[in-house]
Amino acid sequence: MPTIKSVTALLVAYPEPHYRNIERYLVLVRIEDSSGQTGWGECISQFPEATRATKALIDGGLSELLIGRAPMNIEGLWHAMLDRCFWYGSEGIAAFAISAIDMALWDLKGHLLGQPVASLLGGHVTDKVPAMASFILDMDDLDWTVNEFAMHQQSGFRILKAGWGMTPDSQFGTNRERDLLLVDRIRAAVGYEVDVILDVAGHRRFWDLPTAIQRFNDLEPYRLRWIEQPLPSHDLAAHAKLRGAVTTPIGTGEDEWNPESYKRLIESGGVDVVQLDPGRCLGITGCRQVLKMIEAANLDASAHTWSSALNTAASLHMLANSPNHVGMDLKPHPSPMQHELVTDPWVQVDGCVHLRDAPGLGVTVDEAVVAKYAWH
Repeated sequence: MPTIKSVTALLVAYPEPHYRNIERYLVLVRIEDSSGQTGWGECISQFPEATRATKALIDGGLSELLIGRAPMNIEGLWHAMLDRCFWYGSEGIAAFAISAIDMALWDLKGHLLGQPVASLLGGHVTDKVPAMASFILDMDDLDWTVNEFAMHQQSGFRILKAGWGMTPDSQFGTNRERDLLLVDRIRAAVGYEVDVILDVAGHRRFWDLPTAIQRFNDLEPYRLRWIEQPLPSHDLAAHAKLRGAVTTPIGTGEDEWNPESYKRLIESGGVDVVQLDPGRCLGITGCRQVLKMIEAANLDASAHTWSSALNTAASLHMLANSPNHVGMDLKPHPSPMQHELVTDPWVQVDGCVHLRDAPGLGVTVDEAVVAKYAWH
């Protein structure tokens, strides 16, 4: 039986076209076993300091824990990594590191067995997941923003999701009159046959509870599929009160780290659509546990996947195994980590991303592109 030969953390920085080419950062992990087979994973570290710290944790601790052990025993390795982090905690930087390694282990196991990750997870309930065209609003150019919604509808997306704003000082949620004008124009452009989702930068505390109730009521006639991150994610009590006062569903969860924090969120009663990101929620193994909680609570699940094609692949495989999935983010325009990193990038067909009958995550990493965007 093969054993793990190496665990390599590779840092990349790239310009994000969806965000005016702002530089974003990821940690990719390449695991090679004694037979020469490889698996790839990633975490959405996003900031330079978090990216460096994640690599330090992998290089200085987690890699030596894994080398020489059997890669097939993913559950055992996942718990071993959590045990290693007991003192400094399994959230934050440790969660990034474990997520990237866990994703790579699932990819490696799939290649070793010649099976897609979805099959390794127990078999899929669907072979496709709705794709949400996910992009950043430009609150200073509503004409451009409305055109984006219309263009992505015309290209086949059936769910259109956007939020925040291109600049810190001009964000959705900060100007009631402008927000309403924008949503009115969006619905006039795309009609009501497609779902529209709007994302508020809840961590910036634009809305308190009374304001959130007012804004939800303002937007109710536009039949939004859900409103995302309306309040600071840690304020579970406020989310529960908001949910009890409005009819438009609430989406949140992308800021959570592990099954324990998701358990608190789900039990709070303040969420309708639970967001998961295998690039930060302790990988596919962690997200798998959360999905079972979501199913037991009869809530919906969506994937926050706005980084690389590896994260897209992991999100697709895990959601395809749950009947409670409602959609996954997909960058609608070409982006380096989505379309260059792999030789076979994901595309939506008839509004969905489709599983592939290929081993592992189902994508092939181009190591020349990894080198092209390498960051030190």
